[in-house]
Amino acid sequence: MSDSSPQGILVCDKPQGLSSHGVVSRIRRWYGTKKVGHAGTLDPMATGVLVLGLGRGTKLLTYITGVSKTYLATIRLGSSTPTDDADSDPDRFAAPADLSAVDTSTVEAAVAKLRGPIDQVPSAVSAIKVDGKRSYARVRAGEDVQLRARRVEISSFEVIDIRFAAADGHIDVDVEVDCSSGTYVRALARDIGNDLGVYGHLTALRRSRVGDFELDQAVTLPADLDTAAPALMSLAEAARTFLPVVTVGTDQATALMQGKVVTAADWTADAPESSSVARGEVVHGEVAVICDDVLVSVAEVRRDGGLKSLTAFAIDLA
Repeated sequence: MSDSSPQGILVCDKPQGLSSHGVVSRIRRWYGTKKVGHAGTLDPMATGVLVLGLGRGTKLLTYITGVSKTYLATIRLGSSTPTDDADSDPDRFAAPADLSAVDTSTVEAAVAKLRGPIDQVPSAVSAIKVDGKRSYARVRAGEDVQLRARRVEISSFEVIDIRFAAADGHIDVDVEVDCSSGTYVRALARDIGNDLGVYGHLTALRRSRVGDFELDQAVTLPADLDTAAPALMSLAEAARTFLPVVTVGTDQATALMQGKVVTAADWTADAPESSSVARGEVVHGEVAVICDDVLVSVAEVRRDGGLKSLTAFAIDLA
C-alpha cells in the first residue's frame, strides 16, 4: 500500500529570528504531516538554506547532514558576546588603541590562519552535549563550560569587504566561508577577534549552500500557511545531488529492501563516466540505488562489487 502523505525534500530559506525547530513546526502545519526533520541547525539569528525532509525524506537527512556548506557572514571586531554572535549583548570591548592598530593586512593575516584543516573549539553556547546535557543549558545554569577542540576543514575563507569605524568602537568584516559540517562560523569570528587582540563576534550569518542545495532553490515561508505548499523534491532527485547513483531492476530493489545482497552483475552505474562508481572504483562507498526513478535505498558497494542496503526506503514497487 502506497503512502499518500508528503514524501521528499524541501529546501527552505530560514527567516531571521526563527529557530530551526520553529521552521520544522511551521512546515508540519503547512504540509499537514508530523514527520518532518532538518539536516543541520541554523541559529535563530541566521538565515538561509535549511534542508528539510518530509516522510521518508527524514531518512535521507542522515546523509545530507555531513556535506560541506557555504556561509556569508559579517564579523564585528571590537567587542565580544557570551554567544559569539548578536543573540546576546556585548560584554567585552577592545581598547581604542588596539582597535586603531587593526588594518586590512592584519585582518587578512588573521583570516589566512584559519584556512585549511584546523582544530576549532566550538562556542560554549551551542547544542553540543556534555555528559548528556546541552552545552548551552550548562552555560545558562552558570557553569563554566570548556568544550574540546574538534578538527574541521575550512576550504575557503575570503574577505569580501572591511568597513572601518574604529571611532565608533568597531570594524565590520564581510566574509564568505566554505567549510565542513560541524564548523561554527561564530567561533571563527571569536578566534579572529582574539588573534587581533580586539575581540570579535558575528552580527550576520546567511547560509547560501548545503552540499549542492543552493539558495536559488529555496522556498520562502509564507506569512499565511493557508497558501498552497509547493511540490517537494523527490528522494531520487535529492539523492542524485550528493551521492553516486546506481540503477537496479524491480527484483533487485525488492531484495535490497529485504536486506539481501545484490551481486555486481545486477546493478548498473548511472553516473558520469568520470565518476568513481562508473569506473567501478567505489570500494565501501555509499551510493543511491534507484529503480524506475524511485529511490530504493542508500547502499554500500562492497569489495566484491555487491550492493548491501544501509538505509532502505519502504516503497511500493507493484
